[in-house]
Amino acid sequence: MRIVITGGLGQLGLALQEVLVGHNLTIVDLPDTDITDRDAFDDVIRAAGPELVVHCAAYTDVDGCARNPELAYKVNVLGTQNVVLACKEADAKLLHISTNEVFAGDRVVGYEEWRPLDPINEYGRSKAMAETYVRDHLSRYYIVRTAWLYAPGGRNFIHAITAKARSDGEIRVVSDEIANPTYVRDLAAAIEALIQTGHYGTYHFTNADSCSRWEFANEILRLAGLDQVTNTPILAHEYKRDSRPPLNAALHNINGALIGITLRPWQDALAEYMKIYSPNSD
Repeated sequence: MRIVITGGLGQLGLALQEVLVGHNLTIVDLPDTDITDRDAFDDVIRAAGPELVVHCAAYTDVDGCARNPELAYKVNVLGTQNVVLACKEADAKLLHISTNEVFAGDRVVGYEEWRPLDPINEYGRSKAMAETYVRDHLSRYYIVRTAWLYAPGGRNFIHAITAKARSDGEIRVVSDEIANPTYVRDLAAAIEALIQTGHYGTYHFTNADSCSRWEFANEILRLAGLDQVTNTPILAHEYKRDSRPPLNAALHNINGALIGITLRPWQDALAEYMKIYSPNSD
């Protein structure tokens, strides 16, 4: 299959390149191509002639979106509009990556795929608007929401926790923000399986089960051999940041499970990640 991956050099894009290696891939990312430049992106699509576009590119700095909502709108909404219009012109299918932050987080039991969108921060609003544009203008699309994604390389929550634990000997982590830690390679494998099905629609692909940030940090400490480090639970309002996260935004995989696509528990995925990529050098 001829596939274009936007944001192809990001953490999910790189993982997708591994699982989609048997396909004819075109990688789109900065600085070579900016999805907010309609003409430049159209040129790439015309040259590639894709059957499918996997749209990973986004401005995902949640606090950055709160500080600069215009940039969030430009990248996440207008950029997605450009991708959608290019897909229409090329008669290509679209797989659009979204987030649990399209929900308010006030539903204690979490969210199934069909729950109405009600974001509470600028990042979530921009991603919800992008989803709406996809649904309104395409008939052949997959929307894949995920949460708390981590990947090898670079900085992530796992590395931040272990670095802080080693430098300070104690940490303070939010205990009332709940979602699904998700290993990027498990997400990529689920996406690869989905595009083989032709079952269009909205999917929640996260590692199974949910936890609080505090519980996630405790498991990281245990696997890193840092059990002796004190992890003090705090409430979200005590942790100062520019954005307000949804507190109970755990995602439930209903639609994927119905077609046989499930992800393993987050604890198992984290254990594998820590065994292979244990951030001992932090």
